[in-house]
Amino acid sequence: MDSVLREAAHVCPSERQVAWQELEFTVFIHFGMNTFTGREWGLRNEDPAHFNPAELDAGQWARTAKMAGAKLLIMVAKHHDGFCLWQTKYTDYSVKQSPWKEGNGDVIAEVAAACREQGIKLGIYMSPWDISSPIYGTDFYNEHFINQLRELLTQYGEISEVWFDGACGEGPNGKRQLYDWTGYYQVVRELQPDAVIAIMGPDVRWVGTESGYGRETEWSVIPISASFLDKLNSNPNASIADGIFDPPGDLMEPYLGSREKLQDAAALMWYPSEVDVSIRPGWFYHDNEDSLVKSPEKLVDIYFSSVGRNSVLLLNLPPDKRGLIHENDIKSLEGMTTILEGTFKTNLAQTAKISIVSKAGTSDIMNMVDEDNKTFWQPNQKNLPLIIEFDFGTEKFFDCLKLQENFRNGQRVENFILEIWQDGNWQKTAEGTTIGYQRLLRFEPAKARKARLVISAARDIPEISTIGFYKTAGPISE
Repeated sequence: MDSVLREAAHVCPSERQVAWQELEFTVFIHFGMNTFTGREWGLRNEDPAHFNPAELDAGQWARTAKMAGAKLLIMVAKHHDGFCLWQTKYTDYSVKQSPWKEGNGDVIAEVAAACREQGIKLGIYMSPWDISSPIYGTDFYNEHFINQLRELLTQYGEISEVWFDGACGEGPNGKRQLYDWTGYYQVVRELQPDAVIAIMGPDVRWVGTESGYGRETEWSVIPISASFLDKLNSNPNASIADGIFDPPGDLMEPYLGSREKLQDAAALMWYPSEVDVSIRPGWFYHDNEDSLVKSPEKLVDIYFSSVGRNSVLLLNLPPDKRGLIHENDIKSLEGMTTILEGTFKTNLAQTAKISIVSKAGTSDIMNMVDEDNKTFWQPNQKNLPLIIEFDFGTEKFFDCLKLQENFRNGQRVENFILEIWQDGNWQKTAEGTTIGYQRLLRFEPAKARKARLVISAARDIPEISTIGFYKTAGPISE
């Protein structure tokens, strides 16, 4: 088992996966025919005359995303109903049949320009399911889908994430489509080689729920089944990126990368988690949900439970019929931002005296508090527990811990404990399992002069890039 754990500890992300993970927080924009019909999943061949957002302002969408701290915006270019938000050459069922801008508008072009102006990255969602396409379910549909994918990946500048939904229902002829996932991936790699392919793709997996909450124990390294490995080996030109659209087991399982899962693994891969959730109950805008927008405190809790659990948060912000993100949504986002900025304003560890208990290291211990996750500290050998002690000089209040591993070299920590010095003894205040890219823990407020991190289990020598102690900001008052 030790050899398997060491192997898992040295599986590393690709450069595109590193860039994606460092985004931390991204936004989804669900907007289209459903916005105007009040549905979540549209019907077949709905009248394009419904689509007429008189005040559409993609700049407002991008400004809102940036204000909230998001670094990427994923635009839904085509949902399951098949209605396209760009001037595609391959179907008339698109904005060119709508009254918006007399049929000359292009939502994707406006969003791309707005993202460039705000300095945030652009992603594209395109559903392979198309309930309105007359060729869906035939051999011609995959070529049609790839043609449209090529349009989206060549006309709007850099694309950083391509998000494929796995829904596969019937088309107008009652048939289901056998998706050419390998062909789709090849187009993305050819035209946007730096983009991650997410969800039904080889770079990023779905966390398994749309609640906004990731696992308490989230491993980025997961096992590949023997049957999948056999499938790869049967094709001399295949790679792990081929066919991985078939999710590796039950994504709802609580311990995807646990020791038990790794023990019988045929192979291992770096396959990190994305956590998606909507700011409202629905993914598209519905005016009867204006009073049901998640509160700032709820959004902060989701942030800690996604970004703070080794995942990237994808928060949906659905524009309304005007073509604007609603005022209630913006108010909650502003509150969330205020709380998060207040919380992470001051890292008490940066002014503390740091010592390593009975362990020599291979680099400067200040690398753990320099706010640069590319630098790190590690001991000379694995001997555990590893104890890192902080003396703040005077008693300080704190109730939040931030940890990061040097995930570029793999994920290693399996268990850690936070202790504070009180009444002449070290007392456990909080504990956790995995760290990975980032772990955020909140706990009952503590007042202490000294605190220490105890890493009690790891798959190989830990490489710690960040340790932070913070006092969370209070709730937003009306």
